[in-house]
Amino acid sequence: MNIEIANRLVQLRKQKNLSQEALANELGISRQAVSKWERAEASPDTDNLILLAKLYDISLDELLKTDQESFESGAKDKKEHTAEEDRDYVHVSLTKGIHVKEKNGDEVHVGWNGIHVESNDKDDRHKFHFDKNGVYIDDEKYDINEWKQEWKDYHYHYDFPIGVLVVMAYLYIGIAHDAWHPGWLLFGIIPLFHSMLSAYRHRDLLRFSYPVLIFMIIGYYGFVQHAWYPAWLLILTIPVFYSIFGYIHHLCKSNQKKDI
Repeated sequence: MNIEIANRLVQLRKQKNLSQEALANELGISRQAVSKWERAEASPDTDNLILLAKLYDISLDELLKTDQESFESGAKDKKEHTAEEDRDYVHVSLTKGIHVKEKNGDEVHVGWNGIHVESNDKDDRHKFHFDKNGVYIDDEKYDINEWKQEWKDYHYHYDFPIGVLVVMAYLYIGIAHDAWHPGWLLFGIIPLFHSMLSAYRHRDLLRFSYPVLIFMIIGYYGFVQHAWYPAWLLILTIPVFYSIFGYIHHLCKSNQKKDI
């Protein structure tokens, strides 16, 4: 008898809290016969196999199944699973947004609450998340307190349907050119557009979402050109931008007060 089946007979007997002698009495055989089965020295005949299956409340297939069969079954499941993973997945929903998963593992989700991207390249793994609460790159949060007022200013307050145009453009390049990732970077155009209008309206460059522009540029060079370095150094220009134009803004305000 196969040693795996012998071990299974031991496990099933113990699960039923039966001794070898008690099992032998149930089957009407000697305890020595049960002992030989469990040591793989002999095999139960067909009648005893049927009785064992009934006693343990399992099928004959389960009783006699070997690890080789389990392996082949698992390999088949894995093959089917792999075949499933080898296909690109695209789901568009009015309530849940756009969800794209490419066969290489890259995943993009654009919903009403924000954008989430996972790049699963074996040599270049990164996660990016952007919503009104902040920007997260590889689970590290980047402070965007400066943008919060801008978010309120541009969010649904302008008649030009920039959001609709961006979504249409994203769907087009995704369907026509299979560029779901990194095509999601187009969504950065929305805050850039509205913050630019706000900056022009208030004559204040500090209202422009400069960090969004920087993250779009870094995303392009990182995801498309695989050049996160030195592209990430552009982040250092963000405090420079706010320092320079913050100082200019302060001078302008001071001059206006003096004129008054």
